[in-house]
Amino acid sequence: MPGMNGVGRVAFSLHILLTRWQWGLFPMVMLAVLIAIEIWYVQGVFDLAGRGRHWPVQRTVAFVVGLVAVDLALQSPIATLTGSYFQAHVVQHLLLMAVAPPLLALGAPSTLLLQTSSRKTKRRWLAVLRSRPFAVISHPVTAWCLYFGVMYAFFLSPLINVAMHHMALMDSLNLLFFFGGTLYWWPMVGIDPIVHWKMSYGVRMLNILLATGTEAFLGVAIIASSKPAASMYTLSSTRSGGGLLWMSTELVTLGAFIPIYIKWVHSEERVAVRSDKRMSDEAALPEDQRPPPNQALTPWAAEWLARTGAVPQMSSNRTERGG
Repeated sequence: MPGMNGVGRVAFSLHILLTRWQWGLFPMVMLAVLIAIEIWYVQGVFDLAGRGRHWPVQRTVAFVVGLVAVDLALQSPIATLTGSYFQAHVVQHLLLMAVAPPLLALGAPSTLLLQTSSRKTKRRWLAVLRSRPFAVISHPVTAWCLYFGVMYAFFLSPLINVAMHHMALMDSLNLLFFFGGTLYWWPMVGIDPIVHWKMSYGVRMLNILLATGTEAFLGVAIIASSKPAASMYTLSSTRSGGGLLWMSTELVTLGAFIPIYIKWVHSEERVAVRSDKRMSDEAALPEDQRPPPNQALTPWAAEWLARTGAVPQMSSNRTERGG
């Protein structure tokens, strides 16, 4: 069976899996971009270390692995095998949308940029984050459309066949998949500052559950299809790819659901500890310096309490003069 763009079908073998890397213009440009981003990130970490500021090692590891996942999707033999096997196409899709984006988000690149860049760069980046266009594009509905809507339109329509015969279009769609995955996972991870549409832990878990059903349904629809997803794929390969998508959805859900739940529990514990400390600090104050019942200390008062052990009282001279 002919492969994409008239190229013969690539037989699956261990040799092919290890050696058939992509060296065309698009994958090489993407490799150069990924290397430049990695150099910037590592340099930023070293800059922070030089100023005596610690950057968590796990963030660096997650970010670097995320960059590797992008390169594997676009340049490795996985990309080569997408021309013959739908399963490889699903793996590429998962790397770009469900593996690389959350790992890169765990690396907190926006936070690193704000901590290491010049004031001018900080102002420009913050202006982007606070802008109305970014508010629109990062809206949860927009993220869902770019993540799941584009996915459904691609896999369940002739678009996949057209794109696989026009690789410039396929390359553009892969970048769109990656962008949609980034918009979806960034607020789910929640490390970098997000000006708009912050999600509570409960909403994040609900989002994961809804996503599980949505993507699992797509996998089932592909399994039930009566014709190959594209002309270079067999029906057997198409259905196997649908099953892979379905099963991987469960793994991604479990991999994301548990950490979010753990962070939620820990956040509640931190809130409880802060509340207990505040009540203890208030109890240690003299009667005339304690806030009225059911009135929490303001951040200003809490800061003074932490520094001096007492809360300054507002002068009543203004009231007396007014009387």
